[in-house]
Amino acid sequence: MGILLSSNSILSGTLAFGLPLFIIAIGGIFSERSGVTNLALEGFMGAGAFTGALVAVIVMQKTGMSSSATMWIALLAAAFGGALFSALHALLCVYLRADMVISGVVMNILSTALTAFLVTTINDKVFRVGATGKFHIGIAGKFTIPYLSKIPFIGGLFTDVYYYEILIIVIAALMYVVLYKTKFGLRLRACGEFPQAADSAGVNVYHVRFISVLISGALSGIGGLCLAYYLITQFDAKLFYLGYGYLSISALIFGGWKIIPTLGACMLFSFVKYFALWFATLPGINLSSVVTSTLFQALPYIITLVALIFFSKSNKAPAALGEIYDKGKR
Repeated sequence: MGILLSSNSILSGTLAFGLPLFIIAIGGIFSERSGVTNLALEGFMGAGAFTGALVAVIVMQKTGMSSSATMWIALLAAAFGGALFSALHALLCVYLRADMVISGVVMNILSTALTAFLVTTINDKVFRVGATGKFHIGIAGKFTIPYLSKIPFIGGLFTDVYYYEILIIVIAALMYVVLYKTKFGLRLRACGEFPQAADSAGVNVYHVRFISVLISGALSGIGGLCLAYYLITQFDAKLFYLGYGYLSISALIFGGWKIIPTLGACMLFSFVKYFALWFATLPGINLSSVVTSTLFQALPYIITLVALIFFSKSNKAPAALGEIYDKGKR
């Protein structure tokens, strides 16, 4: 990642890592507020990142465009890939009435295996570069805002800002309006609280839930590709699936299935990650110790568990979350 461990880099890294988690979590909110339990965010983000990375490689080879310029096309492809893959989960859970938890777990396993196979096969048979499991997508573009980046303590928020961070903020604002200020958002939330009442009011519960899961897949795909650009500058199934989708699920539960509190949870988890990296560079910290190294790597997840234990009890999930809708049931 090339991160210089300083106070500024903590804030910069917090945003660069936390915002992709946030957009993935928003996808989970859309799905679960409609009543569809979604443990498949890890799989959605993987499928989207794979699709975006494949398109990025093809475009760079065919046009000679830089990785930064290609990123915008790749992000669009990632949204499509994530939505397409999520359609399977939506079909199983909404129309075929499969168990939502089992479907989500299967989707994650399928995504991991399928993307690893496709990357290796495409590299070998199509690109003729051998049976390698990586798509190299390069580094995402970034910028620093003059003057603001010099402000003490908070200057890191305006330093080395990735362009995808701006895109995520815009999309998140749009999703907030859709969820809370539109008729579709009202219907979506009604389907997750009392689907029978929504049906009686003329809402097609199946249709709303299906679309909500597709939105979840699209947003997760965008977030997944952003993580691939930031963390490893490539798509590699062996390095990509590290539980970030599950971390986003934890964030949305911590945030009470609400967008603004979920943003705070994502920033908290991300801040802990980069604070641990910074703390590890202090004199007297022995990273060569296996115990110490493992502890620092596990710290964000430990904090996540602690936060869920103390705060998730007061959070109320949508009343019909996980319930398979039966139109004939009143």
